[in-house]
Parts: sequence; C-alpha cells; structure tokens
Amino acid sequence: MSKSGIFNLRMEDRIAVVTFDVPGEAMNTWTEEAVLSYRAVLEELEGTEGALGVVFISGKPDNFFAGANLKLLQKMEDAQNVRQALDIFHDSFNRLAHLPFPSVAAINGACAGGGLEFSLACTARIAKDTKSTVIGLPECKVGLFPGAGGSQRLPRLIGYPAIELILKGELVPAAKALKLGMIDRLVPADRDLLEEAKALVRETAAGTAGLKRPVQDFSMLDMAAEMARQGVLKFTRGREIPGPLLAIRAMQEGLRLPLEKGLEIEKNYFTETVLSREAKGSIHTFFLKTMMDRPRGMMTRGFAPKQIRKAAVLGFGTMGRGIAIDIVRNMKIPVLVKDFPETHGSGRDFVRKTLQGMADKGKLKGEVEEILGLLTAVSDFSDSFADADLVIEAVFEDVKVKSDTYRELCKVVPDDCLIASNTSSIPLSAMAGFVTRPERFGGTHFFSPVWLMQLVEVVRGEKTSQETVDNLINFAASIRKRPIVCRDNPGFVVNALLFPYLLGALDYLEKGNSIEKIDGALVRFGMPLGPIRLTDEVGIDVPHKIFAGMGIRQETLKNLVDAGRLGLKKSGRGFFLKDGAVDPEVLPLISLKDPRQSDESEIQDGLLTAMVRVGADLLDRKVVEDPRMIDVGMIWGTGFPPEKGGPMKWADLTGLSKKLFGKNFYI
Repeated sequence: MSKSGIFNLRMEDRIAVVTFDVPGEAMNTWTEEAVLSYRAVLEELEGTEGALGVVFISGKPDNFFAGANLKLLQKMEDAQNVRQALDIFHDSFNRLAHLPFPSVAAINGACAGGGLEFSLACTARIAKDTKSTVIGLPECKVGLFPGAGGSQRLPRLIGYPAIELILKGELVPAAKALKLGMIDRLVPADRDLLEEAKALVRETAAGTAGLKRPVQDFSMLDMAAEMARQGVLKFTRGREIPGPLLAIRAMQEGLRLPLEKGLEIEKNYFTETVLSREAKGSIHTFFLKTMMDRPRGMMTRGFAPKQIRKAAVLGFGTMGRGIAIDIVRNMKIPVLVKDFPETHGSGRDFVRKTLQGMADKGKLKGEVEEILGLLTAVSDFSDSFADADLVIEAVFEDVKVKSDTYRELCKVVPDDCLIASNTSSIPLSAMAGFVTRPERFGGTHFFSPVWLMQLVEVVRGEKTSQETVDNLINFAASIRKRPIVCRDNPGFVVNALLFPYLLGALDYLEKGNSIEKIDGALVRFGMPLGPIRLTDEVGIDVPHKIFAGMGIRQETLKNLVDAGRLGLKKSGRGFFLKDGAVDPEVLPLISLKDPRQSDESEIQDGLLTAMVRVGADLLDRKVVEDPRMIDVGMIWGTGFPPEKGGPMKWADLTGLSKKLFGKNFYI
C-alpha cells in the first residue's frame, strides 16, 4: 500500500483509509503534486480487491480541503490548457464515483470549493461538529463558479437551495450542511471521526446506512434561474460578471440532462469564465484581501510593536469621533478626546448612538455604556496625557491650528508617545517641525465614515522612522483596518488618483456632456458613485480648496462654492436634489467651454487612464513600492469594482499598461 506522497493509503479492518496532507501549507489545495498523488492512489484503489470501502480523511486537524490553487487558475490564458486541467479533475472525480465499493469523505475543518466537489463524488459524507468545520462552494466570490462537478452534483443532491449556496459562495457550518443534505452524518466534537467514518462505510456496504438520495424535481428550473439571474444583477448593479451568470446557465442547461452531459456543459462555461478579465481581476482582489486580512505581515520581520494601553484623539468632529469609536470598540482601551467643551456632549451622544446601532445589528462585542465609559473628554492639554502611548490628531485642516496643537501636545506626552496626523491635504513635512522627536511622527489618513471604511493610509514622512511605520501598521491592525503604506505626497495615494479623475469628469461636464451621462458611465463600469455625485457627497468646497492649493483654477466648482452650493449633505444645495435628480438651477453655474460630446466608453477610458497615469507616477517616484498598495487603496478606499482588481491590475488586464508604458505593473 502507498505510504508516501500527499495521498497515503493503508488498510484497516478491510477498509482502505486514505490520508492526505499537502506539506508546508496551512490548507490542502489541489496543487499539481496533489492531483498526481491522488490519481496514483485512485489507481491503487481501483485495483484493490476485497475491500468494504474507502475513507478519505485529512492529515490536517482543521482543514479537509480548500479547493483549487487559484494562482494556477489566474495564470491560465489558453482555453485548451483550461480544458485539459478540467478533464483531469472530472476524470478523477468520475472514477472516484464509480469505485466498486462505497467511499466516504470524513470532513474536519474547511471543506470548500474543489474540496467539496471531491467529497460530492464520494458515496457519502460525514463531518465533525466543530467551529472550524465549514462546507460550501465559494468560487463565485472570486469571480469563478464550481467547475469540477459542483454546479451539477450539489443541485442533484440537495435541489434548489444549491443555486443560492453556489451564487452567494456561502460556507455553512456542519449542522446546517446536515440539515440541507450536503452531508449524511454529524460527529460530535469529542468522538473519533475516522472510527465513525469507518462505521458508515460498513453500514453503506451492508445497505443499512439509510442514505437519502431523493430524485430532485427541476420542473421550475427556468423560473428559479431567472430569479437567480435578477438577484445577481441587482447585487452587481447591472454589471454582467461571467462567474455567477455562467453558473446559472450551467445549472439551467445541465440539470435537465444526465450527469455526464451536465458535466460537459459545466466544463464549457467554466473555461469561458476562467479566461475572463473579471475572473482574473476577482482572483487578484482575493489575494489582496488575503494579504490585508493579516496586515501585521507588512511589518518588519521580528519587530516587537509598542504596546498601546492608552490613546488620545485630538478633535471631536466627524473624523475624530469615528477614530475614537474604532479604538474603543476594537482595542477596549481608555481614549482621551480633546476638543472645545461645546462639542463634548454632542460628540458623546453621536458615539453612543453609533455604538448602539452596531449593538442592535450584533456587530459590537461588549455593552455600549461600558465601551462608552472608556472615553474621557478634555478641553486642554493636562496631565491626563502623560501616560498616552498614541495620539491621533484630527483637528481643523489649517497649518497654524496644527502647529499650535503639536507644540502644546509635545509638552505633555512622553517622549516615546507615537503621534500621527489624520490630515488629508497638508504634507507631513509641513508639520513635522512642530513635533519634538519627529521620527515618532507619521500619518494615519482615515476615510469617512471611519467605523465603516476599512482603509487607512499609513504615511511615512521624511523623518518618520521605520519603527513608527511598523507601530502604525500594528495600530491599524488592532482596529481592524487595511493599511497601505506610502511616502508623503499630495493626496497620498487614494486622493492622488481621485484628483485627475474628478478634474477629468468636470472637464467632460464643461464640454457639454450631461451629469447623468458622466456619472452613469462610471457607475456602469462598477464605481459605487459617479464622480460628480462623489464630489457632491464629500462636499464641493473640499476639492475646490484642494485644487486651489495645487494652483488649479476649476471654474465650475468655484461658481458652485460662491453660490453657497457646498453639497446636498453639507449645505442643502449642490449638484443634486433630494430625490437624486440633477438640480436644474446648477446648470447655469457650469462653466461651458469648447463643446465636445463623448460616448460612455470614451468617458470611462479617459477618467480611468488618468488614474493609471498617476498610479504609475507614484510607483516611479517611490511614493509606494508596490502596485498592490494602489489597488488596495482604490478598492477599499473608493469602492473600485473588485472584479476589475484595482486600477493597476485593470490596466494590465486590458492592455493599457503596455500601451502606455510598454510593460505591465504586475510581472
């Protein structure tokens, strides 16, 4: 019997036990080596005589099988290569399904994607009832769909609920999987999974297992498919993303046919999906998310972060309140908030209301009043700052105000206190001179509303030490943010890319293109808001001031600001009315010039190309060292569509990178 390789076979009481373990990896995935090892064991099983059955069980304590290797899929550019890989998987799983004796998948930990498809080819499935055991087909979440039999075998096993499970990519706990019929037995956490699986093999071989395999009624399949299609388009705001839509077609067409023909339909649509830009972009975004889920991995290897026992936030306005909320709810440490006395009551009420809203939605660990009790409001720089480990400054965006603030702050905080500014428009170099020991001073630029937005830009000034950068990354991780690291730069990363995007949109507007056309073009591309709507949302005076500070005279914004139109939320008047329509009174304020109509594609390409050019400049000037920092910033800072992978990846996928610069950003 086989006792080497990833899949190892041994015999126990006339039952073949196959243990698998991909070495050096936290999770089992279908690497090329794993596939070869599995097929070798499969051939051995096909030649085994006198066995009652086989049990497949993982050698990892908290992972059964996590599915396909996404890196391999992302690199595939040729339909023939995709089809060859699919044929190997389908042949392997079909051979498993046709073994001359029962097969049982003994599931412990995550059983996802190609791991579940593997187990679906078995005669039965048994799972351990632990928190780590989750089961499902998450491929649609990465722009794909189950392509190794999942779109055909799971619906045949559990019926219509499989459609929603596949499209949502939901991983369900073992108890729910049992209720749905995805597994056949549930093993208590304190019982031996292998022994229970062997018992199920014996019962199945004897015909006493009582496995439920109802014949599914798919007479309402067309209606279910259309409802699913509309649900997907609503979720994607009308964008036709191949993965979920082709999954629906594969099920709608394949489930009417014998399994063998349904699997061929699945292969055809999966091949089309893998080669799509949306799949490549979605997989890229998945890897970005995986990287940013563990932001401490960005810190210098071996670095021991400063322990933050007490923090302070200067300024109790919109941003200060949001930063304070995230610190107290995630770190559960005392936080001083300093501002004018008249802001304390309203600020505290705002924090209480926000925390209560989180509690009502089950998104807050701990009691509201207990967490609120960690906040202390002060009006001056007193001895209460003497033991602060971290101070985040979020006062008014004025150099004079900030200089006075830092001079007073540095008199009361200890020398090793970290100091960070939430500034969005003032260079760190303009403020560092007001901070004693400026090596401890850096930027933490949050996005509003802070408690909902996941991104924070960690900014390295000219004198900021690597130790400070690492500590600020650690702080961002402590409050569950996704940090990107950049050097001091006007607009840092996200706003630097947004400046030409917004300016370009206003240029199209001033050339006679309607607001509806401009915003509609970018919404249909996948942005959550069009650029004109975004300008209105953030406050029209904000980009007006920024552009003026950059020496750019933007006439339309100036006209609106002079007319008191600072944005619908800010002053009650802006580009739009409360019902979302364009305010007709704003049209005379648009500074028209050289009329030139552009179609939707031209508007999209023009604005996005402007973004990419700035991104390339940031990389050239070493503002950021890695294009991933730009893509993370734009996806989690602006809602750039995840299936595009971020502007830099999108440029690679569309060929724009090579057209503009002769090379891709990602090698």
